[in-house]
Formats: sequence, structure tokens, C-alpha cells
Amino acid sequence: MKRIVLIPAYMPDEKMVSTAKKLFDNGFEIIIVNDGSPEKYDSVFERTREYAQVLGHSENKGKGEALKTGLKYIRSCFDAPYIVVNADADGQHRTQDIIKAADAAEMNRSRLVLGSRRMEGRVPLRSRIGNNLTRLVYRLATKTNIYDTQTGLRAYSDKLVDRLIEIEGSRYEYEMNMLMELSAEGREIVEVWIDTVYINNNSASHFNPVKDSAKIYVNILKFSASSIFCFGIDYGLFCLLSALTGSLVLANLMARIVSGTVNFTLNKKLVFRSKSNVAAAAARYAALAVFVLICNTLVLKGLTGFGVAAYTAKIITEIIMFIFNFFVQKGFVFRKEVTAT
Repeated sequence: MKRIVLIPAYMPDEKMVSTAKKLFDNGFEIIIVNDGSPEKYDSVFERTREYAQVLGHSENKGKGEALKTGLKYIRSCFDAPYIVVNADADGQHRTQDIIKAADAAEMNRSRLVLGSRRMEGRVPLRSRIGNNLTRLVYRLATKTNIYDTQTGLRAYSDKLVDRLIEIEGSRYEYEMNMLMELSAEGREIVEVWIDTVYINNNSASHFNPVKDSAKIYVNILKFSASSIFCFGIDYGLFCLLSALTGSLVLANLMARIVSGTVNFTLNKKLVFRSKSNVAAAAARYAALAVFVLICNTLVLKGLTGFGVAAYTAKIITEIIMFIFNFFVQKGFVFRKEVTAT
């Protein structure tokens, strides 16, 4: 089976030439995407042409776009079956580990394979913290445990190429979106252990800890903003209606109906950008809303029964239900449909 290594590259050094030669000597087809590097790097890309096909962007578009450019080229120029391995240009992925990932992808043709680092030895602090944080966020959002969510070494067969091209994201958030969406679709993700290699304390990385982290966590941030906005509507109506009617249950019910309608619209269109059938998604949301309303009311009544003030009890209840809501809305209400492979 043909094996292809796809390397997105921005301002690479001589290590990319060495990496390409080693992979070529091991029988790989190599596709390199020059992601808008300045002209002074042209000589590096020219030297890799002996071993690789070099594609290019006229301007820097980000790692996600570079990977999708490479995948579109592979889809149009190679006949299935084949294996694709995404690798970095900085020499941090050893040839033997790329081979290991390709072997695993060949045995798991409908699954995504990650080359996972054990984070042993002298790992840069920002890499250790970043990986621990994204691992926690990913586990909370998907209920799936993956050790290395930030690895750039990923392998898969032609069966996944069309789906990976569809996934949104232009920069580093693309790789997290890949994990999030495949997990939401129920696709299994396989990990193989690889060496942990950081060259010059990972100084060649173009990852911006603030800007790129914000993009990685964008769905959770948008969900939080939507929930906070709708909580404001819910809480305001609850306070108003409870004062007017004197009924805790009626005020909670009316407030939840209004805020729930707003929340459904925002989450479908802006947070999860779901393309699922509106009626089907609305039915799932309604079922969730009824269940949440029952739980919400029971928790609210329980807290007030223990002497907690009604307005304070409402805030505590909403915090509890926020966490539950994120999991269920992402994995059930606005789930993406799995296409047959």
C-alpha cells in the first residue's frame, strides 16, 4: 500500500531536507506545503524537491489550511488505497515513529492514529502545561481519554481524507477540531507511543500560546458565552416572575422556556454550527430541555429546602446544569452525522 507523508512547512531549516531524504529512502511519497514562507527560505524548499513534491501558498494561511491543501492534492493525484502521515517540518518526528504510525494506520483503516509522546525527560514547560490543559478540556468535552492531544504526528487511510478536508480550522485549532469532531461522530482514535523530541526547547514552533489556544478552545468559549447570555435572560425572568406570581416552580418554568429557545438558536447557528435537520435537533433539544427542567427544579427545590436563598440556589443550580448541558448538546443534540466509509 502506498504511503505518503504530508508536511506543512513555514520558515523551515535544513532539518526538513534531512527529514525528507530519510523518508524518501524508506519508500515514502512526500508532499510538502510551503505555507507562505518568505523568499529567503526558497533554497530550503528547492533542496527538498529531489525527494518531495512541493506545493505552496502565496501567503501564510496556517497549519490547518496547509494540511487541507496537501490532502486535496493527494486526493486528486493518488489512487486508493493509501496511507497518509502528517508530520512536522522541524525534525521532531523520527523516521521510525512515522513508520510505526503508518503501520498502525494500515491496520486501522477507518480510524485516526496518533503518535503520542509520553512527555518524559526535558519537556518545555509550555508544552507540558499546554498538553495537560488540552487533554483535560478534550476529556471533559468528549468523555474520551487521549494522552497526547497536541501531537502533530497523525496517520490515516484514504477512507478519512474526505472527512478531514471538511473539518473547519485554518491554524492550530484544526488539529483539535479534528479530534473533537471525529470523537463526536463515534470514530475510534488509536494511539501509538513515539519518542518525545524537542529541539532547542521547541524554539522553532510557530504556536502562539494566547492566540492559538483561544482558537483551540473556541467552541467551549462560545458555548460559555451563549450560556452566560441565556443565564442572564433566565435569571432576570426568574426573579421578575417569582416576584409577580409568588410561585417558584411557575417562575422557573416560564424563564426556562424563554431562555431555552434563545439558547437553542444560538448554539445551533453559532456555537456548534450544526447542519443537522432543524426539526430533529429541536426534538432532541426539547427532550433535553424537559429533562434539564425537571433536574433544575428538583435541585432548586432541594437547595431551598435546605435553607439556601432562592436567588442563590438558582445560581448554584445553573452552574451544575451548565456542565451537563455542554456534554449533552455537543454529543447528542447537535451531533454531526457519520458518513459511511
